[in-house]
Amino acid sequence: MDESAHILDGGNALRPQKRIFLGLLVVTCLLFTAILGVLWYVPYIGLTSLHPRLPLILGTFFFVLLGLVFGIVFILAFTVLLGRDLFFSRKLRGVVIKLLLPLMSGVGKLCGVSKDQVRRSFIEINNQLVLAQHPRATPDKLLLLMPHCLQFHECQFRITGSTLHCKRCGKCPIKGLAELSEKYGVGLAVATGGTLARRIVVERRPRLIIAVACERDLSSGIQDSYPLPVYGVVNRRPHGPCFDTMVDLERVEWALKNFLIPNNEVQSSRFKVQS
Repeated sequence: MDESAHILDGGNALRPQKRIFLGLLVVTCLLFTAILGVLWYVPYIGLTSLHPRLPLILGTFFFVLLGLVFGIVFILAFTVLLGRDLFFSRKLRGVVIKLLLPLMSGVGKLCGVSKDQVRRSFIEINNQLVLAQHPRATPDKLLLLMPHCLQFHECQFRITGSTLHCKRCGKCPIKGLAELSEKYGVGLAVATGGTLARRIVVERRPRLIIAVACERDLSSGIQDSYPLPVYGVVNRRPHGPCFDTMVDLERVEWALKNFLIPNNEVQSSRFKVQS
């Protein structure tokens, strides 16, 4: 499926990146089942000598633990497949971010899947879970967070932190992003790295972030920002990493339209508060 089709369906289709993550998740579940089986079988004789019911008690505990793990995996899979907030999608996103990403990286290495493939898959799964929550924000509470590598390498104007100095020459995507920022009234910030990005988030205190970066920076940024919802867009690197990178402006605008509260709803809520 091409990128335009992905934008039109909101990312609900099972794209290759999502299949990688879900496939690794299945492999992890099978490995977990095998490990629990070994942990139950190896001490079986010793446990029986201590008490005849100890193997049954341990087996019951492992069975319940296994059922809990498989239950979480099934709910996660159906949430991703259907694109709906079935049960506890916020909790699921926390599980994916804090537990599954590090675990998937290890399993991916065993299966010959690169770190960037796992990270890209993680970003797609995170985006799907964010979309399933249907978060909405007013323009002043939504932040566009961009990497400095989007700026043309020969540009003489410093736009880190703020894009007010951008002359909009059109040589890099910053022009289009600045126009989107003005069109929808949302904040736009450019960061040189994770430390500055975290400081910008702390200072601006958004309720929702649309972030653009490479797989590594996006993955770490999503982890650092949790539980704040972050919708990630992987940049394009036609000239290599961290040099004159590009971004799909159409996808960024689609995200803006999806997450922003329309002006008529904002004005209606303000009218109710005043009355």
